Amino acid sequence: MEEKHKSRLKAEYTRVLDFKPIHVLDIPDDYQYLDAELIEQLKQTVPSILMIE
Repeated sequence: MEEKHKSRLKAEYTRVLDFKPIHVLDIPDDYQYLDAELIEQLKQTVPSILMIE
């Protein structure tokens, strides 16, 4: 998700998302489904956000 996606979500679902964290990974939306490079980036980024390292 990029910052623009976060803004759209917050604009459309303000009430639902109040007091909930939204994490922007700054990974461009340039990948195909199950792209190996995207999966690797997610494996490197997401565990620290979810505190599962």
